[in-house]
Amino acid sequence: MAATLGPLRWWQKWRRCLSARDGSRMLLLLLLLGSGQGPQQVGAGQTFEYLKREHSLSKPYQGVGTGSSSLWNLMGNAMVMTQYIRLTPDMQSKQGALWNRVPCFLRDWELQVHFRIHGQGKKNLHGDGLAIWYTKDRMQPGPVFGNMDKFVGLGVFVDTYPNEEKQQEAQKRRYSPGVQRVFPYISAMVNNGSLSYDHERDGRPTELGGCTAIVRNLHYDTFLVIRYVKRHLTIMMDIDGKHEWRDCIEVPGVRLPRGYYFGTSSITGDLSDNHDVISLKLFELTVERTPEEEKLHRDVFLPSVDNMKLPEMTAPLPPLSGLALFLIVFFSLVFSVFAIVIGIILYNKWQEQSRKRFY
Repeated sequence: MAATLGPLRWWQKWRRCLSARDGSRMLLLLLLLGSGQGPQQVGAGQTFEYLKREHSLSKPYQGVGTGSSSLWNLMGNAMVMTQYIRLTPDMQSKQGALWNRVPCFLRDWELQVHFRIHGQGKKNLHGDGLAIWYTKDRMQPGPVFGNMDKFVGLGVFVDTYPNEEKQQEAQKRRYSPGVQRVFPYISAMVNNGSLSYDHERDGRPTELGGCTAIVRNLHYDTFLVIRYVKRHLTIMMDIDGKHEWRDCIEVPGVRLPRGYYFGTSSITGDLSDNHDVISLKLFELTVERTPEEEKLHRDVFLPSVDNMKLPEMTAPLPPLSGLALFLIVFFSLVFSVFAIVIGIILYNKWQEQSRKRFY
């Protein structure tokens, strides 16, 4: 693992250097990074990382808009500001989203998300959070942090309001210490389109894993990293102001198709917050694979997780055409008339036989 954390470690060193005032440290890091052009090798020839600009977004937010020529599209109440993109303001009943217009066909990748959640609400009087997506469909508003339910792909949720806990308190019930979750809370979900996100239970029935992440109203930068390498999903965070990555979720055997879209969305209800995205940076990771791994890591066409049974999708039946419906009704009537005639004939024969026996 240590030999393949390329973008994480270079980004961590760069940020440490930027926060330092020692000129010699800055010069040393610049020498290490070289000219900054082209790929960077990490470890003993095992991993290279490339910044993919068509899937990345940073200030001054060029290429963001509503037209077909933009790399990123806004939806709902999302707004472009000078220092950030605000998905939702600190107002009730708002929702917004930001979606990449270019499908991602990378095999192994790492997404770094620089975000901020803040507002006037006090403890447990704010909501609802934001989500980061890698899904088949884009620009589909809905109830799951501003995106559609029963999505196809990966969702990572930064949930700031404990819906289930509040319901338990209202019913005067409490979780045991080992079961109760502390919010804000980061969780992940893989869906093949058959599952609904249980908002009332904060996604607990379908989550792959999660961790507490105190991210509201902080005076320093907060970051989230989603890493997908060799069917291995890793989510880490830097939310303590220490410029260090901390593990949150690690799930092997995650199978995600290529050609899906990256996006982020947010929603507010009776409670609200400012949900801001400062940058999204996607890195392509080139990883060495053995011949056996090449066979195992073939492309898939539907998201799944090893050792986790997802309900199979049932394709809806196509609607009947007018001609087909007419033929079905016509032949049904013919069959009914035929059955009635046969029944009458049999009944008459039975009556005749009964009279002959009587006489």
